[in-house]
Amino acid sequence: MEIFIDSANIKEIGKWLEYGIADGVTTNPSIMLKDGVYDIEKGAKEIARLIKPRPLSVEVTSNNLDEMSTQARQFASWADNIVIKIPQINTDGVPCYGIINKLEASGIKVNATVALSFGQVILAAKSKATYISIFAGRVTDEGGDASLIIRNSVEWLSRWKYTSKIIIGSIRSVGDVLTAALAGAHIITIPPQFIDKMADHRNTRATVEQFLGDAQKALEMMRQMKKAGSRAK
Repeated sequence: MEIFIDSANIKEIGKWLEYGIADGVTTNPSIMLKDGVYDIEKGAKEIARLIKPRPLSVEVTSNNLDEMSTQARQFASWADNIVIKIPQINTDGVPCYGIINKLEASGIKVNATVALSFGQVILAAKSKATYISIFAGRVTDEGGDASLIIRNSVEWLSRWKYTSKIIIGSIRSVGDVLTAALAGAHIITIPPQFIDKMADHRNTRATVEQFLGDAQKALEMMRQMKKAGSRAK
């Protein structure tokens, strides 16, 4: 399983890259705005350069299908490790699978994003999307069973030998990460604050503190024994 960093924060991305945790990065207009990245091109190029050759997903910002296609080609030209996020449908309910298929055929990798159902996963895979992003948190918000959708999607892709990889996004807690991992997700894209929480545990801290304390006591006992031995001589 791979872990992507769901962020546009260069400092956070760099940290998890250095730790060997980051296998890629995903962004969207909301994430970039939250992280203070207002110039999409500049921000995307900086992240892509930092994580190369790992993939960076950058999302189109238009609801018009023709403009999506134009933007996708423009964004992909910024770096060879940029993947283009195209939604399953636009706000009018028009499917975007034709764009996904054409971009993939031209050599541009696509992340078919905002999948909220197994049916959408099937169609995105048929359109040859490199990645398919299931928004697990939003599935759960609507009372759906995200783990079932993930498991069904991964099993179906494997059974029919599709090469699309499932990315699980819309992570709201560490529990969402663990659920997705156990359900067999290929990739989970995680906001940095939840990776921090995954790494931390109060009992781990307490145990390390105990070990360090006992090590100091042992060193002190060794010093005292050496002192006593010197006096005996």
